[in-house]
Amino acid sequence: MQGAKSVQELLTSDFETVTVIGTAPALASLKSKSSVELIETGEKELGSLSEFQTNDSVLAVARIKSAKAFHPRLDEFVLVLDDIRDPGNLGTIIRTADWYGINHIVASPETADFYNPKVISATMGSFTRTTVYYVDLLPVLSQTNQKVYGAYLEGKNIHQERFSDGGLVLIGNESHGISPQYEKFVTDKITIPRFGHAESLNAAIATAIICDNLRRGDEVRGERDEVRGTR
Repeated sequence: MQGAKSVQELLTSDFETVTVIGTAPALASLKSKSSVELIETGEKELGSLSEFQTNDSVLAVARIKSAKAFHPRLDEFVLVLDDIRDPGNLGTIIRTADWYGINHIVASPETADFYNPKVISATMGSFTRTTVYYVDLLPVLSQTNQKVYGAYLEGKNIHQERFSDGGLVLIGNESHGISPQYEKFVTDKITIPRFGHAESLNAAIATAIICDNLRRGDEVRGERDEVRGTR
């Protein structure tokens, strides 16, 4: 783990941090647990240890968490990622999910590794609050009792979709979209309306727009409930 933002998020999370290596000013600025080993070093030496040339302050070593079984609640939205291979896209999706209060992501085995340094860097610390489960998607999609919203180029205008209180949101591969074998499990095909001439949207950007509309639906449902309560 590297970069002051990610390391500080790591230290205040439930990850077990083993060692933090950094420059004297960087170590002094961190709020670390007493059990964490702190090693002071210079910028040149730190740069040789880092995956990124721009990291010149601090990095950390932490233990990978044990895999957990996926058990979604009926009242929550879960992102389901079908073969999202670009680490930057996955990291941005995790960060976006954290922003919109989506705590669980299900990913196909072909999806980029959660612990890839580029993924962690792109999350800007959100990796500590969002759980990613790597599983075969077929059982997840075929056995769910929730709605499955699938992002397609052709579908219902997402601005007109009335989302339920929870469900699975299926996001396809950056180049090929949602795999054909999953289409039959999609209960609601949604699309982001296009006003220009671009062929498609980046997977992470599309996910952000979808998440925003999901939460906008929460606000509308809340307003409807308030109106019913006053009658």
